[in-house]
Amino acid sequence: MSAPALLAAAAVLLALLGVPLFAVLAFAGLGAFSLAGVDPAAVAVEIYRMASWPTLVSVPLFTFAGHLMAAGGSPGRILALADAALGWVPGGRAVAALAACAFFTAFTGASGVTIVALGGLLLPVLRDAGHSERFSLGLVTTSGSLGLLFPPSLPIILYGLVARVDVDRLFLAALVPGLLLLAVLSLWSVADGRRSGRRWAGGRRARRPFDGRRLAAALRTGAWEALLPVGVLGGIYGGFVTVVEAAALTALYVLAVGTLVHGDLRLSRDVPRIAAESMALVGAVLLILAAAMGLTNVLIDEQVPERLWAWAAPMVAGKAAFLLCLNVFLLLVGAMMDVFSAIVVVVPLVLPIAEEFGVHPLHLAVIVLANLEIGFITPPVGVNLFIAGLRFGVPVTTLYRAVLPWFLLLLASLLAITYAPWLSLAWEGG
Repeated sequence: MSAPALLAAAAVLLALLGVPLFAVLAFAGLGAFSLAGVDPAAVAVEIYRMASWPTLVSVPLFTFAGHLMAAGGSPGRILALADAALGWVPGGRAVAALAACAFFTAFTGASGVTIVALGGLLLPVLRDAGHSERFSLGLVTTSGSLGLLFPPSLPIILYGLVARVDVDRLFLAALVPGLLLLAVLSLWSVADGRRSGRRWAGGRRARRPFDGRRLAAALRTGAWEALLPVGVLGGIYGGFVTVVEAAALTALYVLAVGTLVHGDLRLSRDVPRIAAESMALVGAVLLILAAAMGLTNVLIDEQVPERLWAWAAPMVAGKAAFLLCLNVFLLLVGAMMDVFSAIVVVVPLVLPIAEEFGVHPLHLAVIVLANLEIGFITPPVGVNLFIAGLRFGVPVTTLYRAVLPWFLLLLASLLAITYAPWLSLAWEGG
């Protein structure tokens, strides 16, 4: 067996034994540098280059803001506002739950946080609205990753860094596809509300009449959170702030709201703990990214993407077939790897091949992110399934059945996103 094959086999074995991904990537990168006759110290140069990326600073700032929201009373206020605005229509509470989860995941960037923070609040609300337990479990498990296509999603920022794509343009490209996913799942929720929700007479009520006073009260308490996405997007696209400045202002705003306005968090006791927890996640992402940078550059120097293209081109008959194969591959990757690891490992390999097939970089970004979002609920190993199983104390096989209709709806939406590039390129005029 050749030395590169032995190195690859050793890296796979380490991964199967449970060695942390950053260590596996670092091992593979250093080994590949040595085999290529390059001083392994070149990895340090790549880490320094990564540290000089200006947009990188936004990652810890948005992560900190998201964890502050999760630790305070923001989940309850967001849900109460969405329920007051939408809960009076058939299936409205389910739609409100989807909107709240999408909002929350956009700022936390980690589906596990959304399921843990909102799951306990959502299940009783959905059951009280007359939805079945299977429907409710499927909604909560699925919507834990629903906001990954909405700004200021951390996976979007990380993709922009890895693929060298402007993050502002990525935010716009992902917006319409993200709304499409939310709209499709909302229509399914309304259909279930009409089919199985109870009305005003007898038992628990599927919906309540619209109450302007209740909405006004929810607005008074949830207005601070409701203004957040407006401020972030308006600031960036109005040309008032950069992404990094928006991240800094968001972190400061959420900190002020949590400690001074609502008093959910104590500055001396809670904030240091939350900062440590959020930076642990950031540290893990940066370790993976730093380790992958060296390996990625070796693969590019050794023309691995070109060789993959030469191998795949005769077997893939055209762009449509390539996109279908890409979706299957990415769904498997999204089911087996976390979204951050998948981006830094897979994107540098896929990008040159997609370029050969004429796939627009922004369209490719949305396809990748949408696949990884769906991968969170792809049986049998989608991470949302196990997090929800632990959170709600139900067997994972029960969740397989619960998420199946949601999974199929998302797959249908994914096909639309894949084969209708104008959804992603509308802001580009393409």
